[in-house]
Amino acid sequence: MATPSSYCVKIDTLNGCNITLFSRCPPKTLISRRSFIKCSNSYNWRRCLQINSPRRIVTRTLVASADANHIDDVEDVEVNKDADLEKKQKSGQLAKRVVFGLGIGITAGGVVLIGGWVFSVALSAVIFAGSREYFELVRSWGIASGMTPPPRYVSRACSVICALMPLFTLYKGQIDVSVASAAFVVAMALLLQRGNPRFSQLSSTIFGLFYCGYLPSFWVKLRCRLLAPALNTGVGAAWPVLLGGQAHWTVGLIATLISISSIIAADTFAFVGGKAFGRTPLTSISPKKTWEGAIVGLTGCILTSVLLSKLFSWPTSVLSAIGFGFLNFFGSLFGDLLESMIKRDAGVKDSGSLIPGHGGILDRVDSYVFTGALAYAFVSNVLPLYGV
Repeated sequence: MATPSSYCVKIDTLNGCNITLFSRCPPKTLISRRSFIKCSNSYNWRRCLQINSPRRIVTRTLVASADANHIDDVEDVEVNKDADLEKKQKSGQLAKRVVFGLGIGITAGGVVLIGGWVFSVALSAVIFAGSREYFELVRSWGIASGMTPPPRYVSRACSVICALMPLFTLYKGQIDVSVASAAFVVAMALLLQRGNPRFSQLSSTIFGLFYCGYLPSFWVKLRCRLLAPALNTGVGAAWPVLLGGQAHWTVGLIATLISISSIIAADTFAFVGGKAFGRTPLTSISPKKTWEGAIVGLTGCILTSVLLSKLFSWPTSVLSAIGFGFLNFFGSLFGDLLESMIKRDAGVKDSGSLIPGHGGILDRVDSYVFTGALAYAFVSNVLPLYGV
């Protein structure tokens, strides 16, 4: 901090009492402290300064002014540093999101193309991580303060059961009996535990089996169980024989690719549309979502579904492709809002920190939880002959 004696005050007798603050004074312009004190006690201190200082330049103890200027300078520097640091952090987070997003997208695309047990095992790993995040959210302070969470051994057992559901779906085709049996065992374990069993423990645990295990397993049904060949697609005709040839391109593979691509388009278009045109909040569950963004996301989802249906020649009806796009959008939106509601009650921003720049697994796959079941039901029950 600059010393008070380093500032000069010029007294201009022609302009009344105007005082101007200069920069650092040369040593020869400084007068003695005794003269300044003598003048400061005088009634006509300006005249006194003129007499005692022929050069009309004096030093004055501007401690308050110096401190104020110094504080302002420090605050400006700190604000600039904070702004630069925040800008660098945002740039770093954006770079992480792009890098890891591309990595996840390429890996997921390869897993979907391979299908079979590779797809099921990869889905099981994602389900296990997601179920662990779900039960941690249930045990968080925000939710646990209003209910009794399940014991840790029950939540860990449920995570393992959820992870096994895609494998049962792949080799058995149906898991309804398995899910019902698992729910019965978990319910008995909760009822026979020590202490006072609570209904909140049972409800949160059974919902975890349904949300984290049963619903995502429909992606295995959609990708691996709909084996009707998509004979009209030109991509299948050019597919190498060593990789399965045209028989590799089934209705399940094309439906999975269109559904996942439509969800990605819906999220991307909704984000861009919300940033550009968003004015009207969609719901209090997620304040950042707007009606304008939802409409743009719906448009992007339908366009993606129609364009890919033309590329793959499936489904053959444009109306079916539009209906498929509608279904994918509303399934993804509902899943996103449901996970936002869980995080809001838990009092957290992200479900976890497993993926740098993206948060947790549930933050990335929340839009896919319900969509697989809806897509499978649409293709197997609504489209005649599976849309071929």
